[in-house]
Formats: sequence, C-alpha cells, structure tokens
Amino acid sequence: MRLYKGSHPILSCLLVLAAGPLAAQSPARIVYTFDHPQLQPARYTITIDESGIGHFVSQPGPADPNSTDDVFPAPMDRDIRLDDSLRASLFSYARAHGYFDARCDRGNAGLAFTGNKTLAYSGPDGHGTCAFIWASDPVLQRLADQLNAVAFTIEIGRRLDVEVQHDRLGLDSELASLQDALKDQRASDLPNIATELQAIAGDQQVMDRARKRASALLSRCDSGPKRN
Repeated sequence: MRLYKGSHPILSCLLVLAAGPLAAQSPARIVYTFDHPQLQPARYTITIDESGIGHFVSQPGPADPNSTDDVFPAPMDRDIRLDDSLRASLFSYARAHGYFDARCDRGNAGLAFTGNKTLAYSGPDGHGTCAFIWASDPVLQRLADQLNAVAFTIEIGRRLDVEVQHDRLGLDSELASLQDALKDQRASDLPNIATELQAIAGDQQVMDRARKRASALLSRCDSGPKRN
C-alpha cells in the first residue's frame, strides 16, 4: 500500500507533535556587536541565548609596527557564559523597550568616539535592532559597558594563555592590569577565563607574585561577580 501526502491523518498528527518541541526549544537571542578600528580587537560580537549559552567572536585590527607588545593580535571564536544578572537585565531591557527597535543613539556632537555598538534581539515574541556610539538611555549605555567589560576579560584571557607559554615574565603586569580593570569595572565575568588563571596559579615556573595574583582572581570566580 502506497502512502500519499495528506492521506494519513495519524502520520500528520505525529509530524505536528514532533515539530512542536523543536520550535519551543529555540530561545530568544541577543547579539551585541562592537567595532572600533583603533582598538584590539577591532571588532567583536557577543551572542547571548536566553538559555544562558553565549558565544564570542573577535577580529583583530592590523598590528602596530611600532608596538613593543610581544602578544600579537589574533582572532577568537569560543563559547562563553554571561553572568545571570547581566543576561536577565539584557532580556528584560529588550522586552521593555520594543526589542531594541528604536533610535537609541545620543548623537555625536561634542562626544568622543568610543566605538560603534549594535544590539539586536530576535525571538518568538519579536525582533529589533538599534545602533549607537553613546546610548541616549544611561541604562542601555551601562549594559553596553558591561558587555565591553566581558570582552575585555576574554581578550585578557587570550593574552594570558600566550604569555604563560612564551612570556612568563609578562604575566605579573598583565594580571595586575586585570585586577585594576576589575576595580574600575572595565573587566567582568572572570569565570570565562578560569582555565587560564588555574594554569598560571598551578605553574611552578611562574613567579610567585603572579601565581598569587592568579589565585586571588580565581577566588573571585568562586564568589561570583559583583555589579552595581
């Protein structure tokens, strides 16, 4: 007996039931894009699923031929996880402000260029995008600053990974800079670089002061990030 499309109601029902859970499993998503040609990395995106899964992709700008930095720019493509409070704040803000589907730039007059920023929301409940250099809403600006702090931490993790292999003497100053950035809230979400910090803290060939800094930073991973 040959089955034709539409000729078997039980089979059709089974297909509908199978498709339902797949659609329900698609979470809402926010993508943050930052672009500043004079910085390293020059461009990056942070993708955040409401389920908690995140992804970071960066593209470096050209290397400065006059730079004395031994850690050369390099692209990154890796999974990350955002702090729950930041993730919740992003999705709450998006839904309360038309899924970013509105003009949100403060304007450029008299303001320094701090990079082009774009936030995009997509989900079963709506979608939208807004782009800005300085956000007109201070809450939105703060959220962008926190995402920039996440990216800063991940880039520092890349640098630490290079230095622990090729320039252990540079680790102490790099870790000190990270500690200062945490105080100034220019860095956040340390658990994303816990693996790099553990490698330093457990490496007997690393100077003791750098190992102690790495251990202190790891303890902050355990206690969780602090936000205003």
